[in-house]
Amino acid sequence: MTLISFVVPAYRVQAYLSECLDSILGQPFDDVEIIGVDDHSPDGGGDILADYAARDHRVHAVRLDDNVGLGPARNVGLDRTGGEYVWFVDGDDWLAPDCLAEVAARLRRTRPDVLLVDHVRVRWDGRVTRSAMAEVFPTPPGEETFRLRERPEALRLLHTAWNRLIRREFLVDLGLRFAPGWYEDVAFSYPVLMAAERIGVLDRVCLNYRQRRAGAITRTRGDRHFEVFEQWHRVFRWMDERVPAVDGLRPAVFERMIWHYLTVLGNGERIAPELRPAFFDRITAEHARRLPPGGYPAPPGVEGLKHRLVAAGRWRTFSALRAANQARQAAGRQFRRGRPVARRAARLGRDAVLREYYLAELRRPLDLHLAVYAAYWYRGYACNPAAIYEAARRLAPQVRGVWIVRRDRIESLPPGVEYVVAGSREYHRVLARASWLVNNVNFPDFVRKRPGAVHVQTHHGTPVKVMGLDQQRYPVGAVGMDFAKLLRRVDRWDYSISANSFSTQMWERAYPAAYTTLEVGYPRNDRLVTATPTEVREVRARLGLALDDRVVLYAPTHREHLPGYRPPFDPELLCDALGPTGRLLVRSHYFADRDRRPAPAPGPGSGRARVLDVSDHDRVEDLYLAADVLVTDYSSAMFDYAVLDRPIVVYAPDWEAYRLARGVYLDLLAEPPGAVTTSFPGLLDLFRSGAVDADPATTARRRFRNRFCALDDGHAAERVVRRVFFGESD
Repeated sequence: MTLISFVVPAYRVQAYLSECLDSILGQPFDDVEIIGVDDHSPDGGGDILADYAARDHRVHAVRLDDNVGLGPARNVGLDRTGGEYVWFVDGDDWLAPDCLAEVAARLRRTRPDVLLVDHVRVRWDGRVTRSAMAEVFPTPPGEETFRLRERPEALRLLHTAWNRLIRREFLVDLGLRFAPGWYEDVAFSYPVLMAAERIGVLDRVCLNYRQRRAGAITRTRGDRHFEVFEQWHRVFRWMDERVPAVDGLRPAVFERMIWHYLTVLGNGERIAPELRPAFFDRITAEHARRLPPGGYPAPPGVEGLKHRLVAAGRWRTFSALRAANQARQAAGRQFRRGRPVARRAARLGRDAVLREYYLAELRRPLDLHLAVYAAYWYRGYACNPAAIYEAARRLAPQVRGVWIVRRDRIESLPPGVEYVVAGSREYHRVLARASWLVNNVNFPDFVRKRPGAVHVQTHHGTPVKVMGLDQQRYPVGAVGMDFAKLLRRVDRWDYSISANSFSTQMWERAYPAAYTTLEVGYPRNDRLVTATPTEVREVRARLGLALDDRVVLYAPTHREHLPGYRPPFDPELLCDALGPTGRLLVRSHYFADRDRRPAPAPGPGSGRARVLDVSDHDRVEDLYLAADVLVTDYSSAMFDYAVLDRPIVVYAPDWEAYRLARGVYLDLLAEPPGAVTTSFPGLLDLFRSGAVDADPATTARRRFRNRFCALDDGHAAERVVRRVFFGESD
């Protein structure tokens, strides 16, 4: 019999689910099974579970036809378990490395009904908060097992399903199930402890409890938090059916109930201000209804005062106490900020005047027909915003589109495109008044999110390297990044455009916020799908390329952690390997070309240079259409170019160093879009031998396209416009 059965429900946790599953399957102890339950999730969670089940016999995937909620989904998983012990782990949490061997050893030595394990809370910024384990058990119990009435302080450990392993036969005999609704752990975790004859405690952190910025019910405001009362009713009904066996525990359970109610009420992200008086009244009623005849051990200090105010039904006093405490905290924060603010206020000048102008414009109504577009920190007209702009001109002509560009990039704009210069008075006006703001990077920090304004983050590539919050794990590539500021920018997003399910998962974990993901394909790739042979010939002609030239585009990415680094590369040697018709286009990353000026593209009469520097070319899509082969390393160019179904070569001479220092989401050597090499001589051999477009490379490209390019059908920009500008849901 398997020792431990994990039940992992999944609903809107696709960004974290793989990390959860890997943390279980990657343990040195493998006598486990995972029952993954897709609770009819609208994201890719079900596909992730199915993929793991196909690759690992220890994983079993279950898809539900309807969304039943966390508790019933756990019940479905429980019914399919076959292990001696059951561990319910949520799909957005993950196990601590190497913990399972110790857990298994304790289970086998002591055979508890319930084994409580320690956990930590992990915030988005990596900060870790310990649980109450050390306070509840200052002296760890060791391998001793006990009943709850012998150690009632165990009730003060967090009442979740995921910090305890439960003997399955004990649970089945008890007949206990998870109830539907929010706070489902309450009516499960407390009865489990009260019924257990043998409770063990493992004083070791085994689970990382992710403190999500968005999506968790603890950060969702609404009246469903009133469901906590019914969950506690279930606890007391269960106790009433077992009188007098559990009567001695009633005072301690009552104290936990009041503590929990006050915790929910005190969390400003859960109970809206207008609902708090009613919630408080419910607590008062529950206090009177459930108060044990002999009283209960009320806490000391301020917490005890809260209990007394609840008992007396004194909402106004309770509310005033809470407001005074919040005011003290706010005053402390303001004092700490005061001096820097004063110093900044002294820096008057043109920027300050423009900021005041911007603030004044914010007080004016939104322009209901104005959309603002920008790309690559105002470098010009490009990428997904350009594709969306063109689709909006066609489908929503009533919307006036205005581009923001740097002064030195004005000449790069196509004729007829309206623009404002970054930093100008007009720039501040359109940022303040626009109803839609579309960008492939973030707008500056001073830009405020206005009610009614829609911010669209298009991104600018499917990520190979880690991004956003995930960069915290790779500090070499995150020098100077302020992650708190980054998240404040992300909080402005209403929509995040995603090219594929993989990108959606990575963006949601790298940039956690309350935006809506539009997984529609990449608008900038529409042109690659719809381009005609005539258009391709015209592009090649403008670049000075003949019809029979074999054109290779070399487009390496930027190494921000290694300024000045260039991969070993000899253009002339590569051209020699291509043969007499070989032509090489070289395009460096835009971070390496901040100060370049647009240069005219070479034309048919500009000579027959074998190597062309196309770093200044404004539309990278032209270069994709012109090229017969792409050579790149970790650039998102490979995902775009794959739409064309032409050969791709991954040339990654610093793969191991890059993977360890910068961090990657995708193992390009294991899942490449074509042929792969880690040396320049190897790159030459790929072309000389014909391996670039041989069957193995073609097969790899087909798998890659199926995974990453399925949505690129030429209509991605239209889908974005219809959703963002017209509100169409499909």
